[in-house]
Amino acid sequence: MKRVLLLGDSIRMGYEPLVREALKETAQVVAPEENGRFAKHTLWGVNLWIKDLGKPDIVHWNNGLWDLHHEAPMVEALTSLEEYLETLKRTANELQRTGANIIFATTTPVPADAIGRSNAEIDLYNAAAVKLMESLGIQINDLNATIKEDLALHICEDRLHLSERGNRRCAEKVIEHIHKYL
Repeated sequence: MKRVLLLGDSIRMGYEPLVREALKETAQVVAPEENGRFAKHTLWGVNLWIKDLGKPDIVHWNNGLWDLHHEAPMVEALTSLEEYLETLKRTANELQRTGANIIFATTTPVPADAIGRSNAEIDLYNAAAVKLMESLGIQINDLNATIKEDLALHICEDRLHLSERGNRRCAEKVIEHIHKYL
């Protein structure tokens, strides 16, 4: 049975139980108990989590919502685009050293009235991350496009996290991408 490692922020934590349940007969789905937060935190923890959870065969990974947060009165994103890309590249390198098949998920959108984040910036970071991941031969799971299909139904009242329907929809897309490697 293949081991699937799910890494990422609180969006991952919402769809993770659904992925684990759906794949229980075909894969061992593991993930850190903690939120992967921003990209530097994931880079910091990736090898510790692999040591704790076991060498993965497949990794599904995302970072972005924390990196793109503007905590008032901060006017710039927590993580600059250059730093974000460098950190993603370093994390990808660590994951590639395991020999696992890697899938990178784009950052999900937010409603226009969300506080501290904007879709224009999310789209900019996603486009750059996709270009980077493609240059590294890493598969892309465009969760951003999936959630944009019906943003009002996919995002919960906090204007950031996924609703139950959004979690189900993302889980479907995550499972679809993981199945390519099972």
